[in-house]
This record gives sequence, C-alpha cells and structure tokens, in this order.
Amino acid sequence: MLKIRLSMGGVKKRPIYKIVVADSRFPRDGRFIEKLGYYNPLLPKNKKEKVIVEEERVKHWISKGAKPTTRVSRILGELNLMPMPKKGNNPKKAIPKKERNKKEEVKKEAASAKTETKKPEVKKEAAPAKAETKKPEVKKEAAPAKK
Repeated sequence: MLKIRLSMGGVKKRPIYKIVVADSRFPRDGRFIEKLGYYNPLLPKNKKEKVIVEEERVKHWISKGAKPTTRVSRILGELNLMPMPKKGNNPKKAIPKKERNKKEEVKKEAASAKTETKKPEVKKEAAPAKAETKKPEVKKEAAPAKK
C-alpha cells in the first residue's frame, strides 16, 4: 500500500520533514519512491517556506491510490489540495493527567459499588458435615546410633 507521509530529517531539536511517497512496509526514514516536498514545523504559519509541495505530483499519486497519513492530509488540506480531515474528539485533553486518573478511579469505584448492590445474593446450602475419622498415630522409633 502506498502512503504519502513525512520522513524526518534535520538535527537534534530542529526537525525538518520531507513529504514522500513510500510503501507502508518501508521504515519511516528509509527508502521512498518519490520526494514531493518539504515541511518545516519551526517556521511561523504565515511563511511560504513552511510547506513546499509539488501539487501536480501529489494529485498524481493520490489518483494512483496513495493514501496520505493524518498529518499530511492536514497539511494538504491547508493548501487546498484535498478536503480537510475531520477533527477528532478528545474531551479529556484539557484535563490534567493527574485529575483524569482520579476521576477514572472514582468512576470505577462507583461502578463496582453499583454492581455489588445489583447482584442478588445466592444462598448456598450448607453441605452435611462429614464425620472426622482419626487415623491412628504411628510412632517412629529412633534408629540406634552406629558406632
């Protein structure tokens, strides 16, 4: 399957991405079929150099069946080369992680309390007591000491 995706380059703390067409089985920064452009996330949004794309080649590869990744589809959507993807719904994103965990624990406790109250208690009949039989104790004699 062909993918239009980002291939990372640059140096530490200064990434620059190539927009490439690659087989989905190839590694992220490995072999690719064709380079379609560049993306520099460090530049401000209003600069033209932030995204440089060969529009005709992108349209060509999409017509051949190459599917862009979510990040690339957003970049191409901003350039009006394809429709902008829908935004995902993550209502927990604004809540700090510590508070998220606390709320989840409270919900789990409430759910377990509800299930405990809903479960009807099944009474088990007591099994008849078995008569205990005592086994005769066998005394072991100490072996005589050898000289």
